[in-house]
Amino acid sequence: MGKVLIIGAGGVGTVVVKKCAQLPEVFTEIMLASRTLSKVERIAQDTEKRFGVKIKTAQVDADDVQALVKLFNSYKPDLVVNVALPYQDLPIMDACLEYGVHYLDTANYEPKEEAKFEYSWQWAYQDRFKQKGLMALLGCGFDPGATQAFTAHAAKHHFDEIHYLDIVDCNAGSHGKAFATNFNPEINIREITQKGKYWENGQWVEIDPMSIHKPIDYPGIGPKESYLLFHEELESLVKHFPTIKRARFWMTFGQQYITHLQVLQNVGMTSIQPIKFQGMDVIPLEFLKAVLPAPDELGENYTGETSIGCQIKGIKGGKDKTYFIWNNCSHEAAYKETGAQGVSYTTGVPAMIGAALMLKGTWMKPGVYNVEQLDPDPFLDMMNKHGLPWHEKEGVELPHEYPN
Repeated sequence: MGKVLIIGAGGVGTVVVKKCAQLPEVFTEIMLASRTLSKVERIAQDTEKRFGVKIKTAQVDADDVQALVKLFNSYKPDLVVNVALPYQDLPIMDACLEYGVHYLDTANYEPKEEAKFEYSWQWAYQDRFKQKGLMALLGCGFDPGATQAFTAHAAKHHFDEIHYLDIVDCNAGSHGKAFATNFNPEINIREITQKGKYWENGQWVEIDPMSIHKPIDYPGIGPKESYLLFHEELESLVKHFPTIKRARFWMTFGQQYITHLQVLQNVGMTSIQPIKFQGMDVIPLEFLKAVLPAPDELGENYTGETSIGCQIKGIKGGKDKTYFIWNNCSHEAAYKETGAQGVSYTTGVPAMIGAALMLKGTWMKPGVYNVEQLDPDPFLDMMNKHGLPWHEKEGVELPHEYPN
């Protein structure tokens, strides 16, 4: 097994292709496909120039199951890596089942007509993938993805029970734009403008968007105002680690970003409801996406770094214990290696690692799985070797309130 088909030619797809090209002993053949052929050809040419690896290219509509199956029949991949839009997860999974090929993605499904993401739609594929002897690995980016491997590592090596989990995500980089998003603008803005949500005492607690925030000190960066959001890995982590009493996700946003977002919301530009414009139906958020800088164009002048990790409190040997595991990633270093900025890099590298572990058989069993259900050790070992070294501290003072 070694033929991989990567679907999606944005910043993350760029990174996945180039990281796969650096492991020819695992990825013996690589194809990149997307709706826009010129984008995949540009990425393929740059990959061949940087790493001397020939990348096959194809045009495909990832919403069209039969078009996907036709492409699969032509290329005969051993694994499909989906880094297209979350709306396209289910059509690609359907095509994988029809053809008979393993599947990996980096973000869970959400319906285009509603800003709501949850794993129920994809978990429902469990029996079908198992019966076909196929594996589907969900959410193998950084968050989700590496953060789940971090949590599984903590559970395996540091805790008898995890009680409190706070995932903290800081982008302290600067791209020099007045307003831009670090991944797909449509997905990014839908994510942060919907209700926030966290897990506490066996139930979900819903809050108004961006209504809970506080400064959190990030390694090598310092304190940054961080906002409580709902993020998909919380849903799977509280399911697979039932001792967790509270799980939250925090992300940093600068004041300039918040101000722009508030203005755009106030004038209706973040709406996903169609409006009539010159006789046509136009979705404001899709129009906004078209005028904002594309995330894969931000890398060249991006400075600073990201810092993402898991801050955990629980029990080991009958005693309270705290633990922090994290990675910092330089935008400049990411761009120098792959031509993409750090947010794309931190998503694309774990996708390559998950794909490599599946192709090598290290992570391979029929069914639908989240990252934390698999052995974290080989994943974290590859993170250290392929550009995302991680760090850990035990007994650290954490910036969170805990009940007595």
